[in-house]
Amino acid sequence: MADLITVEDPDDPRLHDYTGLTDVELRRRREPAEGLFIAEGEKVIRRAKDAGYEMRSMLLSAKWVDVMRDVIDELPAPVYAVTPELAERVTGYHVHRGALASMQRKPLPAPAELLADEGAGRRIAVFEGFVDHANLGAAFRSAAALGISAILLSPDCADPLYRRAIKVSMGSVFSVPYARLDAWPADLEKVREAGYRILAMTPSPKATPLDQVPPERFERSAIMLGSEGHGLSTYALRAADEWVRIPMAEGIDSLNVAAASAVAFYATRPPQPRQP
Repeated sequence: MADLITVEDPDDPRLHDYTGLTDVELRRRREPAEGLFIAEGEKVIRRAKDAGYEMRSMLLSAKWVDVMRDVIDELPAPVYAVTPELAERVTGYHVHRGALASMQRKPLPAPAELLADEGAGRRIAVFEGFVDHANLGAAFRSAAALGISAILLSPDCADPLYRRAIKVSMGSVFSVPYARLDAWPADLEKVREAGYRILAMTPSPKATPLDQVPPERFERSAIMLGSEGHGLSTYALRAADEWVRIPMAEGIDSLNVAAASAVAFYATRPPQPRQP
């Protein structure tokens, strides 16, 4: 059973994990280096716990103690009970969900481990240069909902375990396995060697509309999407096996990358059996 500890000093060193949560650059440096990430809100905390992440501590306002009582009773990590005002002074923002947890990161799998599955109809996603945490979280949520088996990230992609990405994904970053590629775009050759057809999502008129691609070409495919501002790099496009695009209404050339990922993941699903 966890200890419930009332804290009244915002400078209490036991709250170190939660300090300055709105300082993006600070948290980007600190969290991976210290092996932690922050889960915000009851559902996300529970999903992180259920995914096997070890809890370091929880920070709760008083009204959330009873809501999280079963978690408190189950885990040995300390639980710090604070006022909403003190939580805001520590974190730098109003913690309207009233519940934060500091979780221990796990080692990331190697890309080869995620590519080893031999499932014939398996689809994975490859993200290049996703730097916006909200878009990254939304794309993970779409991947989880629409049957993407794994995600590979280019070296410059944002951290899926940053608080904003976790929050937008509603904890889907815990359920879709992911890994980082070391060499970009050279490591795309490893994806191809593992039997995946690399489909580059691009608005280029040279690309084939998704609704004109035979469904069998989506089997064992790697759906590659590029950064929010510029899309896929020239190097990534050259490394692809095929360019595909979402058909657009006249005068509209593209979608936000998070929306595009949802459309692409839906359009490339295997044929679904009809319900009786």
